[in-house]
Amino acid sequence: MAHGAFILAPKGSEVTDWERGFFKDADPWAFILFARNIDTPDQLRRLTNDLRDTVGRDALVLIDQEGGRVQRMRSPYWREWLPPLDQAETAQDAARAFWLRYRIIADELRSVGIDANCAPTCDVAQPDTHPFLRNRCLGTDAATVIANARASAEGHLAGGVLPILKHMPGHGRGKVDSHLGLPVADVTLVEASVTDFAPFRALNDLPLGMSAHIVYPAMGDRPATQNPDMIRLIREDIGFNGLLMTDDISMEALNGTVDQRGLVSLQAGCDVVLHCNGEAAEMEAIAKTCGQMSEAAMTRAEAAAACRKTPEPVDIEAIEAELNALLA
Repeated sequence: MAHGAFILAPKGSEVTDWERGFFKDADPWAFILFARNIDTPDQLRRLTNDLRDTVGRDALVLIDQEGGRVQRMRSPYWREWLPPLDQAETAQDAARAFWLRYRIIADELRSVGIDANCAPTCDVAQPDTHPFLRNRCLGTDAATVIANARASAEGHLAGGVLPILKHMPGHGRGKVDSHLGLPVADVTLVEASVTDFAPFRALNDLPLGMSAHIVYPAMGDRPATQNPDMIRLIREDIGFNGLLMTDDISMEALNGTVDQRGLVSLQAGCDVVLHCNGEAAEMEAIAKTCGQMSEAAMTRAEAAAACRKTPEPVDIEAIEAELNALLA
């Protein structure tokens, strides 16, 4: 049975009666949570259970828990983290430090029913990368990003959480915040292939990826999320065959109503549309316009969900002590 070709978010810390009925009928493939949805661990466990109950299955529940500026679960219940680029530039044995970091984060996520994380950020930071993104990156050259991203992904997987590669095929050249406008990658495809695209090519075996709202002029004037040629590049050149979700469809890098943005993205080759603000009218429009997942998208979705596994045994105190020593 095909599910809705979208990932949706509840508006608050509890599933409302309206959301319960709407999610049951619309059947989103997965859910995503934000700071507005989070209060305490017990509340968060109830919320993730209730969301799955609305669709009657073990749907994925996503979050952005990169650490640093972008982490939805914060103290006093959950750990605070350095920005990823700060950790990459200061840690001894950075790759090991990232494995430890995301193994601990995975443990925190699984304990409250979250089993997919929008990380690692595999964009290669440039000197002029916009500040909204730069310190969320894992390095300033492709080789460093590859090593740190692979370790981050393996830490997630060991903890039973699916990592999500972002932002494909590479957002590091963006000088504009894509929440507010459309960035352009001022780079040739030849150079981009050996820098920006390289981390995604190296991690193309992972099950989930997120597209970038950025234009590569050599491939036309559409952002990658809505550009069939760029999606083909992600599939064929980068070699990614996992489930490809859009970045948040509400971001102002895109034009048109949110449902039309979503439809154009699906027509370009994305598998599912990510909608994050929890606004009822927008979710209704997306469900009506975007419809169900394609057969190919469902195949990739089932393969991705099957990658979830029981977390490997771990001594959290011991690996936290090891991480602290590497960061000392």
